[in-house]
Order: sequence, then C-alpha cells, then structure tokens
Amino acid sequence: QLQLEESGGGLVQAGGSLRLLCTASGGVFSDHVMAWFRQAPGREREFVAAIARSGGGTAYSDSVKGRFTISRDNAKNTVHLQLSSVKPEDTAVYYCGGRYGTVVTRTGAYGFWGQGTQVTVSS
Repeated sequence: QLQLEESGGGLVQAGGSLRLLCTASGGVFSDHVMAWFRQAPGREREFVAAIARSGGGTAYSDSVKGRFTISRDNAKNTVHLQLSSVKPEDTAVYYCGGRYGTVVTRTGAYGFWGQGTQVTVSS
C-alpha cells in the first residue's frame, strides 16, 4: 500500500513562490500516477495537477496552468508541486494523491492520500 506524506506548506505573500513535497513509501512508486489536489474551507477537494508514472505526461487545472509545475523523481519516490505567482485564492490544504492507471482529474479515482499540508497566501 502506498503511503504518502506532504511537506513544504506555509505562509506566502501573493505573487510569491512555494515548493511542496510529497514523499511516498510502502509501494512501487513508479507504478502510480501521482497528483496534487487542494481543499479550501467549505469547498470540495479539487484537482490541481497530475503526472504520469514515467513523468512524461502532465495535466493541470485551468486555475493553476502556467503558474504551478508538477514533477516527480522515481528514484527518490518523490513528487513536487512548484507554486509560483500565488494568489489568495490558492489558499487551501494541499493533498498528494496516487492511483494506478492513467492520468485522470477525478478526486474519487485516487485511492492513496496523504494528510495534507496547509498553504496560506496573504494579500
């Protein structure tokens, strides 16, 4: 079973940058599509970005496209999310998710989750 742990969240000013890290253990990391989701207070968890098993394909939500970058290192069992030009509306708990198969954006398609890391963007 894949176990995931996020880190790197914190407080950042609007327009700034932040780099989130997800570390995996307990499974064959390269067998899993990896993704980042986020959940703001009072809202449903929403897709942010995903990356294919080999790292050769990525997908982004329209709200972060061009500002966030997802990457992975299969040798280190890690996946990163680089946040740039952040906005107050990016404030949320960010979750790392994993699944077998192909890149999809649906939250329910991911069976492995971390505990989340808080990102707060001040205006």
